[in-house]
Amino acid sequence: MRPSLPVLSVSSPLYHTLSIPPPLTTGEEAELHRSHARLTALCTRCANTDLPLLIDAEYTSVQPAIDYITYSAALQFNAPKNKKPIVYGTIQSYLKDAKQRLVQAVDAAESAGISIGFKLVRGAYLSRETKLASSVGAASPIHDTIRETHACYNDCAAFMLERTANGSAACLLATHNLESGKAAAAKAEEVGIGKGDERLQFAQLMGMADGLSLGLRNAGFQVSKYLPFGPVEQVIPYLLRRAEENRGFLSTSTLDRDLIRKELKRRLRAAVQRK
Repeated sequence: MRPSLPVLSVSSPLYHTLSIPPPLTTGEEAELHRSHARLTALCTRCANTDLPLLIDAEYTSVQPAIDYITYSAALQFNAPKNKKPIVYGTIQSYLKDAKQRLVQAVDAAESAGISIGFKLVRGAYLSRETKLASSVGAASPIHDTIRETHACYNDCAAFMLERTANGSAACLLATHNLESGKAAAAKAEEVGIGKGDERLQFAQLMGMADGLSLGLRNAGFQVSKYLPFGPVEQVIPYLLRRAEENRGFLSTSTLDRDLIRKELKRRLRAAVQRK
């Protein structure tokens, strides 16, 4: 296995097993090597086509392994500082150790002389993480309140925007929160990131926070709409987790409907005036 960047921080929970787990079986080890080979093949194709590869986050019970192979791939495929990275990891800001892990990974990448990219999300496994921690008598790794999660997200975003401005990083800010979007846009202008700079991207799910997406795009920022696809039994649970993560999305949808209504009225008036 190739070298990697640091994965766990001092504040990271180490509660997932009450005893040392057994080593991988021969079959499991072979499967791990096949997974690494598939990731290498994907990264190679993405590097050849200059297409960023964003590796998503999962439960904290498996996230250290995901981060390890993600950072290993970043060391192999990401360009030097001031260039757009190919491999992006994901930080879930509802985790108490999110900022600390983010900072140490970015600092280590900078010391290694490579650019690094991160997608920032709030997180989507609230119930599972709490149950897992409770089952072993440990504190939950998730922030105690939604306000703390919002604060962590905005803090991580500000940090990444500063590092993006100095050329050592790139970020995709995946958020449906209007206030986070406004704060990030203001911070980007403050630190001097050009609105056409591909190292800063915003993203929202298709059909959610469309008002935020349009506002950011009209302001000149790079914006993507994320469209999940696949078997229904896999897509529906994913969307339900996103809804749980974004408990305020119904109020956001109300804002979207108001904006759509205003736009329809504007177009009708324009059509009538042309006649």
